[in-house]
Amino acid sequence: MNHILFVVDNPERWKFDVSGVTVVSARQYLTDPQFLRMRSCRVYNLCRHYRYQSGGYYVSLLAEARGHRPLPRITTIQDLKTSSIFRAISSELDDLIQKSLAPLQSDHFTLSIYFSRNVAKRYERLARQLFNLFPAPLLRAEFNKTAESRWELSGMSLISASGIPAEHQETVVDYAREYFSRGNLQVRRRTQPRFSMAILADPSDRTPPSDDKALQRFIRAAEAQSIAAEIITRDDYGHIAEYDALFIRSTTVVNNYTFRFSRRAQSEGLVVIDDPDSIIRCANKVFLAETFERHKINAPKTVIVHKDNKNLVLMQLGLPCILKQPDSSFSQGVVKVKTKEEYETAIQQLLEKSDLIIAQEFVPTEFDWRIGIIDRKPLYACRYYMARGHWQIYDHSKKRQRKLWAGRHGGIV
Repeated sequence: MNHILFVVDNPERWKFDVSGVTVVSARQYLTDPQFLRMRSCRVYNLCRHYRYQSGGYYVSLLAEARGHRPLPRITTIQDLKTSSIFRAISSELDDLIQKSLAPLQSDHFTLSIYFSRNVAKRYERLARQLFNLFPAPLLRAEFNKTAESRWELSGMSLISASGIPAEHQETVVDYAREYFSRGNLQVRRRTQPRFSMAILADPSDRTPPSDDKALQRFIRAAEAQSIAAEIITRDDYGHIAEYDALFIRSTTVVNNYTFRFSRRAQSEGLVVIDDPDSIIRCANKVFLAETFERHKINAPKTVIVHKDNKNLVLMQLGLPCILKQPDSSFSQGVVKVKTKEEYETAIQQLLEKSDLIIAQEFVPTEFDWRIGIIDRKPLYACRYYMARGHWQIYDHSKKRQRKLWAGRHGGIV
């Protein structure tokens, strides 16, 4: 059974019922042996105090030791005491903060965040982003207006169950009910799954690594192994700790949300594919070119291009040749140049984005190989066939493309 516990200072003051949730006191959770033995449990720490070695502090600490995945975690509690983090977040979310708070006439604003939401719809995006950064059931964010009339985040704190204003209590319970009803993890099954897995996907991606049919196959394959799989999106960052594993099926890039998800999952102790190190290494073709060279792996003749050697590349590779943005994927950021003029135009555009790019001799082929490595061992080999009449697996110049997915033409080795 997947237990959900609200841990509060005084259960008698918690007047509202949330289906599927058990309310217990902090002292009971810390001292009653039944909670030490409990498995498949989620703890939502709603205590009044979280200072070092207080009851609220120990609720989160012992929940982590028991494998109960608390919200908030000790790291979140400590982060909320660090003013430098607020300055960094204020800068990162500056556009959203200014847009959300622009209509306000006052110089100070307090935003209450209840299970990732706010009672006013206009602040819900901001509330969700702050919850994602500081996953905790109940949060309070403080904003101040500067002398330049710009809003900045000045501090954040945790709200206890007793600190919810009376006029918000019923709304908070509604938000809690909605929060716990989300996703497949609450679906009744004949047998309890051994593990839970989040599959990160981007519904807006026009060239996703896995289409909807493939995602459903992953879910069915997981269920066959007694793993409850659920598709999540970038808005679910704050929910990562609820799972045992994360399978990223969005295009992984170091400087976007997929890398942050991977780092967060790894720090929470989840099994994650792709892990952060793999994203850093495999998402950059400069790293791969150096690695191939070091280990004497056969590959098309390759030159790492920078502004000082860009005029020598054609003498080494000839024409046509291929130019690649280091973090290119699915045929995007990869161009074939046939003339010197095309080369000079393309090389200038690519070097404006990256100090180093890749140039390779053009070697025609009917397909690309993709090799899946798990735990340093090859798991599968598959072929990505080229789009009809084109030299890449995607022909982005056409509105309708031949979509090809890993495994469609491949074989297991």
